[in-house]
Amino acid sequence: MEKNNYISLAKKAANIQINELKKIKKIFNNSFIKAVDLILNCKGKVICAGIGKSGLIARKISATFSSVGIPSFFCDPAQALHGDMGQIEKKDILIIFSYSGNTAELSNMLKYANRYRIKIIGVASKPESILLKASDVKLILPKIKEADVTGMVPTTSTTITLLLGDCLATTVMHQRNFSKEKFKVFHPGGNIGSALLLAKDIMVTGKEMPVINYKKNINDALNEINKKKLGIVVILKNKYIKGLLTDGDLRRELNSFNVDKNLNKFMTKSPLVVNENMPASKALAVMNEKKITSLLVVSDKDFGKSNKILKGIIHIHFLLKNGIKWLIEEKN
Repeated sequence: MEKNNYISLAKKAANIQINELKKIKKIFNNSFIKAVDLILNCKGKVICAGIGKSGLIARKISATFSSVGIPSFFCDPAQALHGDMGQIEKKDILIIFSYSGNTAELSNMLKYANRYRIKIIGVASKPESILLKASDVKLILPKIKEADVTGMVPTTSTTITLLLGDCLATTVMHQRNFSKEKFKVFHPGGNIGSALLLAKDIMVTGKEMPVINYKKNINDALNEINKKKLGIVVILKNKYIKGLLTDGDLRRELNSFNVDKNLNKFMTKSPLVVNENMPASKALAVMNEKKITSLLVVSDKDFGKSNKILKGIIHIHFLLKNGIKWLIEEKN
């Protein structure tokens, strides 16, 4: 076989799945609504279960639920026979995945759930299967064509099951007004955590900020810059931002000023400020564009005002330290 055929075969498999996945719309019916309501009103955990490839899909869907604030874990029906049933409580709900719906290992889990009146959302393709007969809510997967040459290997069937799980999760997210801020709470680490950081999460505040009164002189400004080691000092008047002085400003004017002189002549008036809720990645983009290393941070309510109270300072080192650099690199 020529290697050129590799691409055509891959495209053929992809096209099969793309076309077959459109059948997902058949599942969006009253049963889907009931499934969403069960998850929304669940007082316990959403437990996902499945065997083989369906088990792998169930693990992923459970992980998605957990990451968006829906308490969930995966339970292996085979292991459940040896004590893991004790994890399942009456206030929980079970979402059990099996494309055929007749997987033998599901039998005891179904009996246990029915005995203790634990609600079951069954996901399978055969309405008369043991899984769907035992389920309170029946999500019937459409008959689909697998993408492999034999038409038997779980390919499209696992993909459409995964898609259904994602649709359940995203619908619940919408109903609960799930936001980026909430997602950050459940996913603080890695690239996603970095992408969700805001200016207020990284800025220095309070006594760590290099600030002086506008009546002070150049010598005072130098001392504050050297003490706080951010390369800048913010000049305040009655707690409001009046100007900004950088160590670069001082170096450029080194031969032309007296250390006892007032700051007004040398400072940058109306310096650039950002909102405390600006994404940290955007703050880094602003720094790159303006070729600066620090940004002053103000509150939402002060951002549009002429007089602004300094709330914090972001330095480029804080951004890079928190993994924000990759966001800029990825766009280039």
